[in-house]
Amino acid sequence: MIDTWQQALPHGISLSCRAAGTRGRPVLLFLHGFPEAAFVWDELLEHFARPENGGYRCVAPNLRGYEMSSAPPEPAAYRAKHLVQDIAALIAIESPGQALACLVAHDWGGAVAWNLANQQPALMRRLAILNSPHPGTFLRELQNNPKQQAASAYMNFLIRPDAETLLAEDDYRRLWDFFLNLGAGADGYGWLTEELKQRYRAVWDQGLTGGLNYYRASPLRPPRPDDAAASQITLPREMLTISMPTLVLWGLGDTALPPELIEGLDDYIPQLTLERVPDATHWIVHERPRQVIQSLQRFLAA
Repeated sequence: MIDTWQQALPHGISLSCRAAGTRGRPVLLFLHGFPEAAFVWDELLEHFARPENGGYRCVAPNLRGYEMSSAPPEPAAYRAKHLVQDIAALIAIESPGQALACLVAHDWGGAVAWNLANQQPALMRRLAILNSPHPGTFLRELQNNPKQQAASAYMNFLIRPDAETLLAEDDYRRLWDFFLNLGAGADGYGWLTEELKQRYRAVWDQGLTGGLNYYRASPLRPPRPDDAAASQITLPREMLTISMPTLVLWGLGDTALPPELIEGLDDYIPQLTLERVPDATHWIVHERPRQVIQSLQRFLAA
């Protein structure tokens, strides 16, 4: 049974949330990516809330800008410090006085999670990342690897001022292509059913600007001839280290985030568990939910 509600945060933002499990139990918090929404975690919320699987309190917010969550119009409102503030405030409400059992995140949710884990490690005991690049390896590959620069070229489309209009055309044709073009798993695209597409339409009909503003606000994107500053970015090492036990689960068929991004992760994460999934892509949560659940179950029990 999934509960839904609108959670007001002390700094004026509200997040529409989905949850399963009893309040007061150890908390698992799940963060989605683009162009998704909190509902993608439903199967995991229900699984880990069951007593035989840990009896966790499982919470998945729609990130700022998505579904019914607050969606400030200006890109500056989607800088990392604001996104981290949202999730830290939600943790204080959902897990008062104790750290999360685990923060689980995918894609842009992972970008928020990497920052939060680095800046406020006391808020979580464990971190689990699914196909979301660590900022250190992502910056390295964006600046030095033509393969990654080409794979991330779509980011420069998503920051265009007319991106919302173009993505909404023809029943969101480009967004369906966005799913399909980031790789196919062993079962092809069988997971993208008409029922699932209806759930996505309902989210996208709320507006696309919030999700696109994550890209507009981020300094990490492929260098362009008119944006030489991007190639000059440096990140100090103290902003990149992760101190807690961390699981990185990576679908190797991800065409936007190639496997080079997981090379050298142990240099930043001393307590790293890295699992490569050859028959999955960027959409591993949809493609391999049981495998994701099993990996998380082992990680939480370790």
